[in-house]
Amino acid sequence: MPKASRRKLPVTVAVDHGSSSTARSSRTVIRRFHTLLKQQKTVQGEELRNVNREIEELGGLETYQRMSCIGQGEDRGGGSEKVLIEWLKQLGWADAKGKGKHRLLEVGALKPDNYDSCLSWLDVTAIDLHSRHPSILEQDFLLMDQDKSRGAWDIISLSLVVNFVPDGKDRGRMLAQAHSMLRPDGLLFVALPLPCVTNSRYMTREHMKDLMEFIGFSQMEERWKAGGKMVYWLYQRRPPPENGDGEHFSKKRVLRQGNRNNFHILL
Repeated sequence: MPKASRRKLPVTVAVDHGSSSTARSSRTVIRRFHTLLKQQKTVQGEELRNVNREIEELGGLETYQRMSCIGQGEDRGGGSEKVLIEWLKQLGWADAKGKGKHRLLEVGALKPDNYDSCLSWLDVTAIDLHSRHPSILEQDFLLMDQDKSRGAWDIISLSLVVNFVPDGKDRGRMLAQAHSMLRPDGLLFVALPLPCVTNSRYMTREHMKDLMEFIGFSQMEERWKAGGKMVYWLYQRRPPPENGDGEHFSKKRVLRQGNRNNFHILL
C-alpha cells in the first residue's frame, strides 16, 4: 500500500515556530512584500495577476504581519515602542498627575500590548489595515475622517509604516495627515529601516529633516548607529513655514549615485 504523502506548504507559511524563525528569513519575506506591493501600483493584466498570485503564495498580509511580530520579539530586542517610551519619559510626559492621559494613536499596530506598561499615563488607540486582535481597530490611516481627527491626538506613532506604503506621494500624504491630526505641540514618532535614508538614491537624513520641517515638524530626537538596521525620530508639531518652496519636495531628485534603493517621499 503506498504511503500517504503530506501536502507541501510554502516555506513562508509553514507552522509558526515563534522565535526559532530566523531574522534573515523574516527580513527576506518583508522585503519581498514591499516589492510586490509597489508592483501592484504599476502593472496591469497578466502581470498584475502574477503579482497578486505571488502575494497569496507568500501567505498574504497575515504572513507579513507574523514576520514583523517575530522581529518585535523579546529575543530580537523588542519593538520600537521602547524607544518612544524612553523619549516620552525623558520629556516628562510620564508624569500625568492632574493632567490626564496623553492620547496616542499607534498606526500599524501588530500587537495589542506594546504600551501596557504605560497605561497610567497613555490612552492608546491601536489601528492596522488587517487587525490580528480585537483590541486593534481595523482602519486605514489614510482613510480616517480628517474633520473628526483634526488636532485629536497628543502623540502619533508611525513605526515601520511609512516604508510599507507603496507610493511616494501617499507616504508624504501620510506625514502631512499626521500633522493635521496632532494637537499644536503634539509629537510624531517615525521609525524606518536605516537603508531608507542611508542607501537611497532619493533620500538622506538631511533631506528627511528638511522635508519634515517643510510639513511643520521640528526634529527633537534622532537615533541610529552605523551598521544598524533602524533609524528613529521624534518630531514636534509646529506651524508649517509661510514661504516654503514645496517644489523641492514634489519630484524625485537623485542625491546619490551607484547601486542604491529607490525609497522616496514626495509632497
